Amino acid sequence: MVEKKVEAPLEEKTVENLKAGDGVLLSGVVYTARDAAHKRLFDLIEKKQKLPFDLSGSVIYYVGPSPAPPGRVIGAAGPTTSFRMDSYTPRLLMHGVKGMIGKGQRSDEVKEAMREYTAVYFGATGGAAALLSGSIVESEVIAFDDLGPEAIRRLVVKEMPLVVINDCWGNDLYIEGRRRWARE
Repeated sequence: MVEKKVEAPLEEKTVENLKAGDGVLLSGVVYTARDAAHKRLFDLIEKKQKLPFDLSGSVIYYVGPSPAPPGRVIGAAGPTTSFRMDSYTPRLLMHGVKGMIGKGQRSDEVKEAMREYTAVYFGATGGAAALLSGSIVESEVIAFDDLGPEAIRRLVVKEMPLVVINDCWGNDLYIEGRRRWARE
């Protein structure tokens, strides 16, 4: 598989050039957020209050990393199941989020919002948390530190290996994979 090198924050043109099934090596700034942090971000948007980071072009990684062992910037950092964020995702996409990293399928509403707002969903390999954490070169809690591992962190990643699951054109690697398997 050919891997495309991609920089975060994401430009719209970059997102438009990604297709479901593409291998990606992502570098740049990524923010972590899981269920509780998504709810807080959603509430801040609803109240028209300042957000802890600029959503424009941002990539959110659905992860709650473990504590950093000695000599590392972060502990194991594997993806969590993405559908738990689906009720908040369309609103975040509307406000500028361009990429999400997680595991598992997304709802039809999220896939439609990705088409409408030109966004992409990357899959990270579940069960490879230690390997994925090796791509993280900086980690800093920037918001909601009371949430512990689910606090929002600003990560700097270098060539994090990902796969495009849903592109902004409506393609879905899970659906396409089932179709290919059924034909063989």
